[in-house]
Amino acid sequence: MTALEPRDAEVSARPEDIDDLHGTMVAGAVEGVLGRTYRALSIGIVSVVFLIAFEATAVGTAMPVAARELHGIPLYAFAFSAYFTTSLFAMVLSGQWADRRGPLGPLAAGISAFGLGLLLSGTASTMWMFIAGRAVQGLGGGLVIVALYVVVSRAYPEPLRPAIMAGFAASWVIPSVVGPLVSGSVTEHLGWRWVFVGIPVLVVFPLALALPAIRRMASGPADPAAPVEPFDRRRVVLALGISLGAALLQYAGQERNWFSLLPLVAGVALLVPAVRGLLPRGTGRAARGLPSVVLLRGVAAGSFIAAESFVPLMLVTQRGLSPTMAGLSLAAGGGTWALGSFLQSRPRLEPHRERLMVAGMVLVAAAIAAAPAVLIDGVPVWTVAAAWAVGCLGMGTVTASTSVLLLKLSAPHEAGANSAALQISDGLSNALLLAAGGAAFGALGGGAVGAVHEAVEAGSSGSHPGAFAVVFLPMAGVALVGAWVATRVRER
Repeated sequence: MTALEPRDAEVSARPEDIDDLHGTMVAGAVEGVLGRTYRALSIGIVSVVFLIAFEATAVGTAMPVAARELHGIPLYAFAFSAYFTTSLFAMVLSGQWADRRGPLGPLAAGISAFGLGLLLSGTASTMWMFIAGRAVQGLGGGLVIVALYVVVSRAYPEPLRPAIMAGFAASWVIPSVVGPLVSGSVTEHLGWRWVFVGIPVLVVFPLALALPAIRRMASGPADPAAPVEPFDRRRVVLALGISLGAALLQYAGQERNWFSLLPLVAGVALLVPAVRGLLPRGTGRAARGLPSVVLLRGVAAGSFIAAESFVPLMLVTQRGLSPTMAGLSLAAGGGTWALGSFLQSRPRLEPHRERLMVAGMVLVAAAIAAAPAVLIDGVPVWTVAAAWAVGCLGMGTVTASTSVLLLKLSAPHEAGANSAALQISDGLSNALLLAAGGAAFGALGGGAVGAVHEAVEAGSSGSHPGAFAVVFLPMAGVALVGAWVATRVRER
Protein backbone atom coordinates (compact mmCIF):
# COMPACT_ATOMS: atom_id res chain seq x y z
CA MET A 1 0.00 0.00 0.00
CA THR A 2 1.40 3.37 -1.00
CA ALA A 3 1.35 6.69 0.82
CA LEU A 4 -1.46 7.87 -1.43
CA GLU A 5 -3.95 5.12 -0.64
CA PRO A 6 -6.89 5.46 1.77
CA ARG A 7 -5.07 4.11 4.82
CA ASP A 8 -3.16 7.37 5.32
CA ALA A 9 -6.23 9.51 4.76
CA GLU A 10 -8.14 7.52 7.40
CA VAL A 11 -5.38 7.96 9.95
CA SER A 12 -5.11 11.68 9.23
CA ALA A 13 -8.86 12.08 9.65
CA ARG A 14 -8.80 11.42 13.41
CA PRO A 15 -9.57 14.61 15.41
CA GLU A 16 -6.73 13.98 17.83
CA ASP A 17 -4.26 13.92 14.90
CA ILE A 18 -5.55 17.26 13.67
CA ASP A 19 -5.14 18.73 17.15
CA ASP A 20 -1.62 17.30 17.37
CA LEU A 21 -0.70 18.83 14.02
CA HIS A 22 -2.04 22.23 15.11
CA GLY A 23 -0.02 22.03 18.31
CA THR A 24 3.07 21.04 16.33
CA MET A 25 2.69 24.06 14.05
CA VAL A 26 2.29 26.43 16.99
CA ALA A 27 5.38 25.01 18.69
CA GLY A 28 7.29 25.10 15.43
CA ALA A 29 6.47 28.75 14.87
CA VAL A 30 8.28 29.53 18.11
CA GLU A 31 11.28 27.32 17.32
CA GLY A 32 11.84 28.40 13.70
CA VAL A 33 12.39 26.41 10.52
CA LEU A 34 15.48 24.67 11.93
CA GLY A 35 14.03 23.95 15.35
CA ARG A 36 13.34 20.41 16.50
CA THR A 37 9.84 20.36 15.01
CA TYR A 38 10.77 21.36 11.46
CA ARG A 39 14.46 20.48 11.18
CA ALA A 40 14.13 17.24 9.19
CA LEU A 41 11.42 18.64 6.92
CA SER A 42 13.27 21.89 6.25
CA ILE A 43 16.58 20.18 5.46
CA GLY A 44 14.80 17.63 3.29
CA ILE A 45 12.85 20.03 1.07
CA VAL A 46 15.75 22.48 0.84
CA SER A 47 17.85 19.52 -0.33
CA VAL A 48 15.32 18.93 -3.11
CA VAL A 49 15.69 22.55 -4.20
CA PHE A 50 19.48 22.16 -3.93
CA LEU A 51 19.27 19.26 -6.39
CA ILE A 52 17.23 21.32 -8.85
CA ALA A 53 19.64 24.24 -8.45
CA PHE A 54 22.70 22.09 -9.04
CA GLU A 55 21.11 20.64 -12.16
CA ALA A 56 20.23 24.07 -13.53
CA THR A 57 23.71 25.53 -13.04
CA ALA A 58 25.58 22.41 -14.15
CA VAL A 59 23.45 21.67 -17.20
CA GLY A 60 23.47 25.33 -18.27
CA THR A 61 27.25 25.25 -18.34
CA ALA A 62 27.40 22.05 -20.41
CA MET A 63 24.59 23.00 -22.79
CA PRO A 64 26.63 24.97 -25.37
CA VAL A 65 29.05 22.07 -25.81
CA ALA A 66 26.25 19.51 -25.99
CA ALA A 67 24.39 21.54 -28.62
CA ARG A 68 27.53 21.98 -30.73
CA GLU A 69 28.53 18.31 -30.61
CA LEU A 70 25.00 17.20 -31.48
CA HIS A 71 24.93 19.73 -34.35
CA GLY A 72 21.98 21.43 -32.68
CA ILE A 73 22.97 25.10 -32.25
CA PRO A 74 19.89 26.24 -34.28
CA LEU A 75 17.74 24.28 -31.80
CA TYR A 76 19.57 25.64 -28.76
CA ALA A 77 16.53 27.47 -27.31
CA PHE A 78 14.43 24.29 -27.63
CA ALA A 79 16.74 22.54 -25.16
CA PHE A 80 15.54 24.99 -22.51
CA SER A 81 11.97 25.62 -23.63
CA ALA A 82 11.13 21.90 -23.93
CA TYR A 83 11.66 21.65 -20.18
CA PHE A 84 9.25 24.48 -19.48
CA THR A 85 6.65 23.30 -22.00
CA THR A 86 6.11 19.85 -20.49
CA SER A 87 6.33 21.22 -16.98
CA LEU A 88 3.18 23.26 -17.67
CA PHE A 89 1.04 20.13 -17.86
CA ALA A 90 2.80 18.59 -14.88
CA MET A 91 2.13 21.68 -12.75
CA VAL A 92 -1.64 21.42 -13.19
CA LEU A 93 -1.54 17.69 -12.55
CA SER A 94 0.59 18.20 -9.44
CA GLY A 95 -1.73 20.90 -8.09
CA GLN A 96 -4.78 18.66 -8.33
CA TRP A 97 -2.90 15.61 -7.07
CA ALA A 98 -1.54 17.48 -4.05
CA ASP A 99 -4.83 19.17 -3.15
CA ARG A 100 -6.71 15.87 -3.24
CA ARG A 101 -4.16 13.35 -1.93
CA GLY A 102 -1.35 15.41 -0.46
CA PRO A 103 2.04 16.45 -1.87
CA LEU A 104 3.94 13.25 -1.13
CA GLY A 105 2.97 11.39 -4.30
CA PRO A 106 3.70 14.12 -6.87
CA LEU A 107 6.97 14.93 -5.15
CA ALA A 108 8.23 11.34 -5.30
CA ALA A 109 7.07 10.87 -8.89
CA GLY A 110 8.55 14.21 -9.91
CA ILE A 111 12.00 13.53 -8.54
CA SER A 112 12.03 10.14 -10.30
CA ALA A 113 11.04 11.68 -13.65
CA PHE A 114 13.60 14.43 -13.15
CA GLY A 115 16.39 11.87 -12.85
CA LEU A 116 15.10 9.81 -15.79
CA GLY A 117 15.10 12.89 -18.04
CA LEU A 118 18.71 13.62 -17.19
CA LEU A 119 19.68 10.07 -18.13
CA LEU A 120 17.84 10.32 -21.45
CA SER A 121 19.56 13.58 -22.37
CA GLY A 122 22.94 12.28 -21.28
CA THR A 123 22.69 9.28 -23.59
CA ALA A 124 21.17 11.14 -26.59
CA SER A 125 22.72 10.68 -30.03
CA THR A 126 20.85 13.54 -31.73
CA MET A 127 19.70 16.99 -30.65
CA TRP A 128 16.05 15.98 -30.86
CA MET A 129 16.68 13.03 -28.54
CA PHE A 130 18.45 15.42 -26.19
CA ILE A 131 15.42 17.74 -26.27
CA ALA A 132 13.11 14.77 -25.56
CA GLY A 133 15.10 14.04 -22.41
CA ARG A 134 14.73 17.66 -21.35
CA ALA A 135 10.98 17.31 -21.89
CA VAL A 136 10.80 14.31 -19.54
CA GLN A 137 12.86 16.25 -17.04
CA GLY A 138 10.33 19.09 -17.30
CA LEU A 139 7.53 16.72 -16.33
CA GLY A 140 9.43 15.91 -13.17
CA GLY A 141 10.28 19.50 -12.42
CA GLY A 142 6.65 20.60 -12.79
CA LEU A 143 5.45 17.93 -10.38
CA VAL A 144 8.11 18.78 -7.81
CA ILE A 145 7.86 22.56 -7.67
CA VAL A 146 4.09 22.71 -7.08
CA ALA A 147 4.26 19.90 -4.53
CA LEU A 148 6.90 21.83 -2.59
CA TYR A 149 4.64 24.88 -2.38
CA VAL A 150 1.84 22.72 -1.01
CA VAL A 151 4.23 21.27 1.57
CA VAL A 152 5.10 24.79 2.73
CA SER A 153 1.41 25.75 2.84
CA ARG A 154 0.40 22.64 4.79
CA ALA A 155 3.30 22.21 7.19
CA TYR A 156 4.54 25.72 8.02
CA PRO A 157 2.59 28.46 9.81
CA GLU A 158 2.44 31.80 7.99
CA PRO A 159 5.17 33.52 10.09
CA LEU A 160 7.71 30.86 9.00
CA ARG A 161 6.95 30.88 5.28
CA PRO A 162 9.21 33.83 4.35
CA ALA A 163 12.07 32.09 6.17
CA ILE A 164 11.67 28.77 4.35
CA MET A 165 11.37 30.60 1.03
CA ALA A 166 14.64 32.34 1.90
CA GLY A 167 16.05 28.88 2.59
CA PHE A 168 15.03 27.78 -0.88
CA ALA A 169 16.92 30.73 -2.33
CA ALA A 170 19.97 30.10 -0.13
CA SER A 171 20.17 26.54 -1.47
CA TRP A 172 21.18 28.04 -4.83
CA VAL A 173 24.36 29.63 -3.46
CA ILE A 174 26.66 26.59 -3.37
CA PRO A 175 25.40 25.14 -6.70
CA SER A 176 25.89 28.54 -8.34
CA VAL A 177 29.56 28.50 -7.38
CA VAL A 178 30.37 24.78 -7.47
CA GLY A 179 28.00 23.75 -10.28
CA PRO A 180 29.68 25.65 -13.14
CA LEU A 181 33.15 24.70 -11.91
CA VAL A 182 32.34 21.00 -11.59
CA SER A 183 30.28 20.92 -14.79
CA GLY A 184 32.89 22.83 -16.78
CA SER A 185 35.71 20.61 -15.57
CA VAL A 186 33.76 17.42 -16.28
CA THR A 187 32.73 18.74 -19.71
CA GLU A 188 36.29 19.62 -20.67
CA HIS A 189 37.99 16.47 -19.34
CA LEU A 190 35.35 13.70 -19.49
CA GLY A 191 32.66 15.04 -21.82
CA TRP A 192 29.32 16.78 -21.41
CA ARG A 193 27.40 13.50 -21.14
CA TRP A 194 28.83 12.81 -17.70
CA VAL A 195 27.28 16.01 -16.41
CA PHE A 196 23.82 14.65 -17.18
CA VAL A 197 24.23 11.01 -16.21
CA GLY A 198 26.05 11.88 -12.97
CA ILE A 199 23.47 14.23 -11.43
CA PRO A 200 20.73 11.57 -10.81
CA VAL A 201 22.92 10.12 -8.05
CA LEU A 202 21.98 13.19 -6.02
CA VAL A 203 18.33 12.07 -6.00
CA VAL A 204 18.90 9.53 -3.21
CA PHE A 205 19.56 11.96 -0.35
CA PRO A 206 16.51 14.24 -0.85
CA LEU A 207 14.22 11.22 -1.19
CA ALA A 208 15.56 9.58 1.95
CA LEU A 209 15.30 12.74 4.07
CA ALA A 210 12.30 14.66 2.72
CA LEU A 211 9.69 12.00 2.03
CA PRO A 212 9.36 10.57 5.58
CA ALA A 213 9.09 14.07 7.03
CA ILE A 214 6.48 15.10 4.46
CA ARG A 215 4.47 11.94 5.11
CA ARG A 216 4.46 12.76 8.82
CA MET A 217 3.61 16.47 8.57
CA ALA A 218 1.89 17.20 5.26
CA SER A 219 0.40 14.02 3.78
CA GLY A 220 -3.25 13.47 2.97
CA PRO A 221 -5.87 15.96 1.78
CA ALA A 222 -6.17 19.45 3.28
CA ASP A 223 -9.48 18.50 4.92
CA PRO A 224 -9.26 14.80 5.85
CA ALA A 225 -12.91 14.69 6.92
CA ALA A 226 -14.20 15.83 3.52
CA PRO A 227 -14.74 13.36 0.68
CA VAL A 228 -11.93 13.30 -1.86
CA GLU A 229 -13.04 15.02 -5.06
CA PRO A 230 -12.18 13.47 -8.42
CA PHE A 231 -9.66 15.13 -10.69
CA ASP A 232 -11.04 18.11 -12.61
CA ARG A 233 -10.91 16.73 -16.15
CA ARG A 234 -11.51 20.15 -17.64
CA ARG A 235 -8.35 21.51 -16.03
CA VAL A 236 -6.38 18.48 -17.18
CA VAL A 237 -7.57 19.05 -20.76
CA LEU A 238 -6.68 22.75 -20.48
CA ALA A 239 -3.26 21.77 -19.20
CA LEU A 240 -2.71 19.57 -22.23
CA GLY A 241 -3.87 22.45 -24.41
CA ILE A 242 -1.45 24.92 -22.85
CA SER A 243 1.48 22.52 -23.26
CA LEU A 244 0.64 21.61 -26.85
CA GLY A 245 -0.06 25.24 -27.71
CA ALA A 246 3.27 26.38 -26.32
CA ALA A 247 5.06 23.63 -28.24
CA LEU A 248 3.37 24.63 -31.51
CA LEU A 249 4.34 28.26 -31.03
CA GLN A 250 7.94 27.26 -30.39
CA TYR A 251 7.96 25.13 -33.54
CA ALA A 252 6.48 27.96 -35.61
CA GLY A 253 9.05 30.40 -34.27
CA GLN A 254 11.87 28.01 -35.05
CA GLU A 255 10.83 27.30 -38.63
CA ARG A 256 10.13 30.90 -39.69
CA ASN A 257 8.46 30.15 -43.05
CA TRP A 258 4.98 30.45 -44.56
CA PHE A 259 4.12 26.90 -43.58
CA SER A 260 4.79 27.75 -39.94
CA LEU A 261 1.69 29.98 -39.91
CA LEU A 262 -0.49 26.88 -39.47
CA PRO A 263 1.12 25.71 -36.20
CA LEU A 264 1.27 29.36 -35.11
CA VAL A 265 -2.50 29.80 -35.47
CA ALA A 266 -3.19 26.39 -33.92
CA GLY A 267 -0.92 27.19 -30.98
CA VAL A 268 -2.66 30.49 -30.28
CA ALA A 269 -6.08 28.81 -30.57
CA LEU A 270 -5.05 26.27 -27.91
CA LEU A 271 -3.25 28.69 -25.62
CA VAL A 272 -5.80 31.47 -25.25
CA PRO A 273 -8.66 29.42 -23.72
CA ALA A 274 -6.23 27.32 -21.69
CA VAL A 275 -4.57 30.36 -20.13
CA ARG A 276 -7.94 31.95 -19.37
CA GLY A 277 -9.13 28.76 -17.70
CA LEU A 278 -6.01 27.99 -15.64
CA LEU A 279 -4.90 31.41 -14.41
CA PRO A 280 -6.88 33.61 -11.99
CA ARG A 281 -9.48 35.87 -13.55
CA GLY A 282 -7.92 39.22 -14.38
CA THR A 283 -4.35 37.99 -14.78
CA GLY A 284 -4.07 39.29 -18.35
CA ARG A 285 -5.04 42.81 -17.33
CA ALA A 286 -2.99 42.80 -14.11
CA ALA A 287 -5.96 43.02 -11.75
CA ARG A 288 -4.92 43.86 -8.21
CA GLY A 289 -4.05 41.11 -5.76
CA LEU A 290 -3.59 37.47 -6.72
CA PRO A 291 -3.87 37.99 -10.53
CA SER A 292 -0.99 40.51 -10.50
CA VAL A 293 1.09 38.26 -8.25
CA VAL A 294 0.71 35.43 -10.77
CA LEU A 295 1.40 37.71 -13.74
CA LEU A 296 4.47 39.26 -12.12
CA ARG A 297 6.00 35.85 -11.51
CA GLY A 298 5.74 35.04 -15.21
CA VAL A 299 7.08 38.39 -16.39
CA ALA A 300 10.05 38.26 -14.02
CA ALA A 301 10.98 34.62 -14.60
CA GLY A 302 10.40 34.64 -18.35
CA SER A 303 12.46 37.73 -19.11
CA PHE A 304 15.32 36.71 -16.84
CA ILE A 305 15.56 33.03 -17.82
CA ALA A 306 15.22 33.75 -21.53
CA ALA A 307 18.17 36.12 -21.28
CA GLU A 308 20.24 33.95 -18.92
CA SER A 309 19.92 30.90 -21.20
CA PHE A 310 22.00 32.71 -23.85
CA VAL A 311 24.71 34.09 -21.56
CA PRO A 312 27.00 30.99 -21.58
CA LEU A 313 26.58 30.59 -25.35
CA MET A 314 27.41 34.29 -25.89
CA LEU A 315 30.55 34.11 -23.75
CA VAL A 316 31.77 30.84 -25.29
CA THR A 317 31.17 31.76 -28.93
CA GLN A 318 31.74 35.52 -28.92
CA ARG A 319 34.45 36.00 -26.31
CA GLY A 320 36.18 32.59 -26.50
CA LEU A 321 35.66 31.60 -22.86
CA SER A 322 35.82 27.97 -21.81
CA PRO A 323 32.56 26.36 -20.61
CA THR A 324 33.91 26.50 -17.05
CA MET A 325 34.63 30.22 -17.14
CA ALA A 326 31.37 30.99 -18.95
CA GLY A 327 29.43 29.16 -16.23
CA LEU A 328 31.37 30.81 -13.43
CA SER A 329 30.44 34.22 -14.80
CA LEU A 330 26.98 33.56 -13.37
CA ALA A 331 28.20 32.09 -10.08
CA ALA A 332 27.92 35.26 -7.98
CA GLY A 333 24.25 35.41 -8.85
CA GLY A 334 23.47 32.54 -6.48
CA GLY A 335 24.70 34.54 -3.51
CA THR A 336 22.92 37.74 -4.45
CA TRP A 337 19.71 35.83 -5.25
CA ALA A 338 19.82 34.39 -1.72
CA LEU A 339 20.55 37.85 -0.33
CA GLY A 340 17.49 39.29 -2.07
CA SER A 341 15.34 36.47 -0.72
CA PHE A 342 16.76 37.02 2.77
CA LEU A 343 15.98 40.73 2.63
CA GLN A 344 12.32 40.14 1.78
CA SER A 345 12.00 37.78 4.75
CA ARG A 346 12.84 40.52 7.29
CA PRO A 347 9.67 41.39 9.27
CA ARG A 348 10.43 45.12 9.26
CA LEU A 349 10.37 45.14 5.45
CA GLU A 350 6.93 43.52 5.19
CA PRO A 351 5.07 46.88 4.95
CA HIS A 352 7.39 47.86 2.07
CA ARG A 353 7.12 44.60 0.10
CA GLU A 354 5.48 46.21 -2.93
CA ARG A 355 8.19 48.87 -3.31
CA LEU A 356 10.84 46.22 -2.75
CA MET A 357 9.42 44.21 -5.65
CA VAL A 358 9.31 47.26 -7.93
CA ALA A 359 12.97 47.96 -7.17
CA GLY A 360 13.79 44.30 -7.81
CA MET A 361 12.28 44.39 -11.29
CA VAL A 362 14.20 47.56 -12.13
CA LEU A 363 17.42 45.77 -11.15
CA VAL A 364 16.48 42.80 -13.35
CA ALA A 365 15.82 45.07 -16.34
CA ALA A 366 19.12 46.90 -15.85
CA ALA A 367 21.09 43.63 -15.63
CA ILE A 368 19.57 42.17 -18.80
CA ALA A 369 20.19 45.40 -20.71
CA ALA A 370 23.82 45.57 -19.55
CA ALA A 371 24.80 41.96 -20.35
CA PRO A 372 25.19 42.29 -24.16
CA ALA A 373 27.74 45.07 -23.64
CA VAL A 374 30.38 42.29 -23.70
CA LEU A 375 29.69 41.89 -27.41
CA ILE A 376 31.97 44.94 -27.71
CA ASP A 377 35.55 43.68 -27.55
CA GLY A 378 36.74 46.55 -25.36
CA VAL A 379 34.24 45.76 -22.59
CA PRO A 380 35.71 43.39 -19.95
CA VAL A 381 34.06 40.00 -19.65
CA TRP A 382 33.52 40.43 -15.91
CA THR A 383 30.85 42.99 -16.79
CA VAL A 384 28.42 40.10 -17.29
CA ALA A 385 29.23 38.68 -13.85
CA ALA A 386 28.65 42.06 -12.19
CA ALA A 387 25.43 42.70 -14.10
CA TRP A 388 24.06 39.24 -13.38
CA ALA A 389 24.81 39.57 -9.67
CA VAL A 390 22.67 42.72 -9.63
CA GLY A 391 19.90 41.04 -11.61
CA CYS A 392 19.85 38.02 -9.31
CA LEU A 393 19.51 40.32 -6.29
CA GLY A 394 16.34 41.67 -7.85
CA MET A 395 15.09 38.20 -8.81
CA GLY A 396 15.64 36.87 -5.29
CA THR A 397 13.51 39.66 -3.90
CA VAL A 398 10.72 39.32 -6.45
CA THR A 399 10.51 35.53 -6.69
CA ALA A 400 10.38 34.89 -2.95
CA SER A 401 7.91 37.75 -2.46
CA THR A 402 5.50 36.39 -5.09
CA SER A 403 5.63 32.99 -3.37
CA VAL A 404 4.89 34.51 0.05
CA LEU A 405 2.04 36.66 -1.27
CA LEU A 406 0.49 33.75 -3.17
CA LEU A 407 0.29 31.56 -0.07
CA LYS A 408 -1.00 34.49 1.97
CA LEU A 409 -3.83 35.07 -0.50
CA SER A 410 -4.74 31.35 -0.84
CA ALA A 411 -7.07 29.28 1.33
CA PRO A 412 -5.54 25.94 2.43
CA HIS A 413 -7.66 23.92 0.01
CA GLU A 414 -6.65 26.24 -2.86
CA ALA A 415 -2.91 26.18 -2.23
CA GLY A 416 -2.24 23.51 -4.85
CA ALA A 417 -4.35 25.09 -7.60
CA ASN A 418 -3.01 28.60 -6.96
CA SER A 419 0.57 27.36 -6.70
CA ALA A 420 0.06 25.59 -10.01
CA ALA A 421 -1.22 28.87 -11.51
CA LEU A 422 1.90 30.67 -10.26
CA GLN A 423 4.17 28.04 -11.75
CA ILE A 424 2.17 27.91 -15.00
CA SER A 425 2.70 31.65 -15.37
CA ASP A 426 6.40 31.08 -14.68
CA GLY A 427 6.79 28.13 -17.04
CA LEU A 428 4.61 29.46 -19.86
CA SER A 429 6.42 32.78 -19.86
CA ASN A 430 9.75 30.96 -19.93
CA ALA A 431 8.66 28.79 -22.85
CA LEU A 432 7.13 31.60 -24.91
CA LEU A 433 9.88 34.15 -24.33
CA LEU A 434 12.55 31.54 -24.98
CA ALA A 435 10.75 30.63 -28.20
CA ALA A 436 10.56 34.30 -29.20
CA GLY A 437 14.19 34.86 -28.29
CA GLY A 438 15.26 31.70 -30.10
CA ALA A 439 13.36 32.70 -33.23
CA ALA A 440 14.93 36.18 -33.22
CA PHE A 441 18.33 34.63 -32.50
CA GLY A 442 18.04 32.31 -35.50
CA ALA A 443 16.67 35.01 -37.79
CA LEU A 444 19.73 37.20 -37.20
CA GLY A 445 22.31 34.49 -37.85
CA GLY A 446 22.25 32.53 -34.62
CA GLY A 447 22.30 29.26 -36.51
CA ALA A 448 25.81 30.11 -37.71
CA VAL A 449 27.13 30.73 -34.20
CA GLY A 450 28.65 27.26 -33.99
CA ALA A 451 30.63 27.89 -37.14
CA VAL A 452 31.72 31.26 -35.80
CA HIS A 453 33.01 29.62 -32.65
CA GLU A 454 35.11 27.22 -34.69
CA ALA A 455 36.49 30.17 -36.67
CA VAL A 456 37.41 31.98 -33.48
CA GLU A 457 39.23 28.90 -32.19
CA ALA A 458 41.11 28.73 -35.50
CA GLY A 459 42.22 32.34 -35.11
CA SER A 460 39.99 34.03 -37.67
CA SER A 461 37.36 36.64 -36.92
CA GLY A 462 33.63 36.81 -37.35
CA SER A 463 30.65 37.06 -35.08
CA HIS A 464 26.93 37.57 -34.98
CA PRO A 465 26.48 40.08 -32.13
CA GLY A 466 23.09 41.16 -33.43
CA ALA A 467 21.73 37.65 -32.87
CA PHE A 468 22.45 38.01 -29.15
CA ALA A 469 21.48 41.67 -28.78
CA VAL A 470 18.01 40.95 -30.21
CA VAL A 471 17.48 38.45 -27.38
CA PHE A 472 18.66 40.59 -24.47
CA LEU A 473 17.27 44.04 -25.21
CA PRO A 474 13.60 43.07 -25.69
CA MET A 475 13.78 41.00 -22.50
CA ALA A 476 14.95 44.09 -20.62
CA GLY A 477 11.81 45.84 -21.86
CA VAL A 478 9.64 42.97 -20.61
CA ALA A 479 11.28 43.24 -17.19
CA LEU A 480 10.42 46.95 -17.07
CA VAL A 481 6.77 46.04 -17.63
CA GLY A 482 7.14 43.82 -14.58
CA ALA A 483 8.10 46.86 -12.49
CA TRP A 484 4.68 48.32 -13.25
CA VAL A 485 2.88 45.03 -12.50
CA ALA A 486 4.64 44.97 -9.11
CA THR A 487 2.77 48.12 -8.10
CA ARG A 488 -0.50 46.15 -8.28
CA VAL A 489 0.21 43.08 -6.14
CA ARG A 490 -1.45 44.50 -3.04
CA GLU A 491 -5.22 44.31 -2.68
CA ARG A 492 -6.79 47.70 -1.97
